[in-house]
Amino acid sequence: MSDPHSPTPGFIIFKRMTEQIKRKLQEEMNVLEHELVHELPKEIKKAAALGDLSENAEYHMAKQRQEFVKARLRQLGARMAELALINMDNIPKDKVGLGSTVRVYDTSKNSEVEYKLVTSEESDVTAGKISTSSPIGRALLNKKVGDSAVVVTPNGNREMEILSLTTIHEQTEAK
Repeated sequence: MSDPHSPTPGFIIFKRMTEQIKRKLQEEMNVLEHELVHELPKEIKKAAALGDLSENAEYHMAKQRQEFVKARLRQLGARMAELALINMDNIPKDKVGLGSTVRVYDTSKNSEVEYKLVTSEESDVTAGKISTSSPIGRALLNKKVGDSAVVVTPNGNREMEILSLTTIHEQTEAK
């Protein structure tokens, strides 16, 4: 008999997925922190030694890069915090959510398309992996089989009917 307190297979797969994303973000943060602490101060000092800072392009470029790196580090830190808040229990078991594979009929293209809803870091449109924050992803979230979703695009609205749905919970139970 299985332990009711042990994590489900779905939870384990989900945890691995988020840990992989966190690892990728942390690697980028490490590179940027090294640049911010070690490389940029040297560039700024070297450029400042060239003289008049008001017309010193190297100095201004290094300072701009420093501000960009700081901003990117803040973004990555915020994204890491968001990922820590994702809870498998909050992902719907009967509606489209993160990790769902959904087959839709796109009326504007008169064709069936299959999408897997993933985090923005995993997004790969050519592979059918769309972010839950993309226009299509947002339109499909919380829909059930038989529901229609309207996607607002610059080229006009697209209507999609949900033909089939496999949630992350069902996918992980099948494995």
